[in-house]
Amino acid sequence: MKLYGYWRSSAAYRVRIALNLKGLDAELISVHLVKGGGEQHSESYAALNPQELVPTFIDSDQDGNAFVLTQSMAIVEYLDEQYPQAPLLPSTTQAKASVRALALSIACEIHPLNNLRVLQYLSDTLKVSDEAKNQWYHHWIAQGFSALEQQLAHCAGRYCFGDSVTVADLCLIPQIYNAKRFNVDLAPYPTICRIWDSCHQLDAFINAAPEQQADAS
Repeated sequence: MKLYGYWRSSAAYRVRIALNLKGLDAELISVHLVKGGGEQHSESYAALNPQELVPTFIDSDQDGNAFVLTQSMAIVEYLDEQYPQAPLLPSTTQAKASVRALALSIACEIHPLNNLRVLQYLSDTLKVSDEAKNQWYHHWIAQGFSALEQQLAHCAGRYCFGDSVTVADLCLIPQIYNAKRFNVDLAPYPTICRIWDSCHQLDAFINAAPEQQADAS
């Protein structure tokens, strides 16, 4: 089992948490997204993942052959089905759908607007100033977190959905980490902050944090 990722990648962060929660050991292989113009653009990595993104996950299929999977949400759901210990989705159909909606509101609506390649495009191609880039980042975090805070008011317990960790928490924690990194004021989002505190009482989240990774710099 191998996970190609980068210490600050939110998407790889999600998968690291899932692996930890399920007690699964994977070889963590660093793909530096900045050094040398980005190792994700190398010929060898592009052959593995033509999107030139992280994470890429490799497991073995029933015949012992390598099974390669991209996209963090697909990887997390694969892990949840293939290794059902410590389930990351509730048991009922409606509850599963609710958790997926929370997770996707982060993974599909907030994160893509603020990930590394978007920020690099703003700076390198559109030549926007650092101030304008930060305004962009803060705007989309505020819009996304404001809506999410309202949603969580109806379903959160200790975690995003009741008192069990779900895939929604796996998406939220890396996004909060990035918001903190960009000095976003989180005071307007007390439920989001409380979930951050709850998750960081668990070793699975603590050990998956970017600064805990071997390639952290």
